[in-house]
Amino acid sequence: MLISLSDLQAQVNRFPAQWRPLVLTNGCFDLLHVGHVRYLQSARQMGRSLVVGLNSDRSVRQLKGNTRPFVPEQERAEVLSALAVVSAVVIFSESTADRLISSLRPDIYVKGGDYQPESLPEWATLCQYHIPFQTVAIEVPTSTSAIAKRIYRAMAVSELWAEAPQDAP
Repeated sequence: MLISLSDLQAQVNRFPAQWRPLVLTNGCFDLLHVGHVRYLQSARQMGRSLVVGLNSDRSVRQLKGNTRPFVPEQERAEVLSALAVVSAVVIFSESTADRLISSLRPDIYVKGGDYQPESLPEWATLCQYHIPFQTVAIEVPTSTSAIAKRIYRAMAVSELWAEAPQDAP
């Protein structure tokens, strides 16, 4: 379910038994792939609920450049919400998840195995609220950027092929 941060806070406060322990993760989730799915499945196993903070289109552009996102935030949120392991999706516009962490006070904050505490932008906020940080091992080494590069290469090859003389061997 796509929900505002204030509505989610109210739900968690009103029905803690349905939400806690609450696991929070965040990301762009542009072009959802098997690595994302396995990551979210593993994260959900750490608690009763999994809340995904989804970077808004604006924050994705700040993080990834003007060619991203490929999929608009409302569509990315709908796809994530359709996954059985995802309890709620909150779109946020900031470049970090600090406000989500401060507002929701998750029981566990999770990121992919390529993150280290000292390089995590939210580390100070996690320490401030004594929120445990966990990583999920990367099972399938893929990324949206790698998929996009393969698509761009395929498009370039098909354009060259289309421009080639039809009688060429």
